[in-house]
Amino acid sequence: MNQERILAVHDISCVGRCSLTVALPIVSSVGIECSVLPTAVLSTHTGGFTGFTYRDLTEDIVPIEEHWKTLDLKFDAFYTGFLGSFEQIDLVMKLVDELSHEGTTVYVDPVMGDKGNLYSVFGPDFPAGMRRLCEKADVIIPNLTELSFMMGREYVEGPYTREYIDSVLEDAREFGVDRIVITGISFEEGMVGAVFLDYNTGEKGEVMRPEIPGYYHGTGDVFGSALVGACESGLSLSDAVEVAVDFTVGSITRTREAGTDIRYGVNFEGGLFDYISDVRARKN
Repeated sequence: MNQERILAVHDISCVGRCSLTVALPIVSSVGIECSVLPTAVLSTHTGGFTGFTYRDLTEDIVPIEEHWKTLDLKFDAFYTGFLGSFEQIDLVMKLVDELSHEGTTVYVDPVMGDKGNLYSVFGPDFPAGMRRLCEKADVIIPNLTELSFMMGREYVEGPYTREYIDSVLEDAREFGVDRIVITGISFEEGMVGAVFLDYNTGEKGEVMRPEIPGYYHGTGDVFGSALVGACESGLSLSDAVEVAVDFTVGSITRTREAGTDIRYGVNFEGGLFDYISDVRARKN
């Protein structure tokens, strides 16, 4: 059996668990080869730190791809996260076109904002560019802020009615993707999780867990990476979402109980064995 090869396209922070320092170990842990394309290198991630260094790697993307093409490399899946410019979006779209094969799956986490606001590095026109990338995807993993900006829809604060989220899921059909997972959804105070819909099969559902107070950096990357690893391991969408939610909750819980500095991200490493076991049990 051939080993799956995924290309994770994210920035990399030398310290602080997010982006590639999360995607690489989590996806690899379930037996998938995780190749990487760093879009930028930072001394630390930007959440809670000051004075960090930042080196943009946009100009390296084309030479890297050109070398890969001489090797006749094709990827079984792409997993994209934070992209810092329209140019990077265009380059990644080209990369997907040229390094895919017939069965390649494209996962896009359109990292742009949260809680009704875009991150400060993005202008109001950026969601339109990210939407173009999402329309090339098979699976998108937005939060409601990102989805609302891409759809030109007013952001509404939760908790939500299920009828409202159903309408969002239905409207998101216009992206043309196969599957969507929306994170950070709450239907009642104290409970939060993810909702999902497979537009081809009609499989639909939600996975909710008790909300843990506080803001923890990198949890979106932990969730997305766990979801991609589970999906590419052959799990159903509902199983993959449940595995990813539980892995993320466990990572936050360990961090909170230890009282460690949350700027450095969550302790996902301590849950990798359980994640691997959960994926294997559901796969078998």
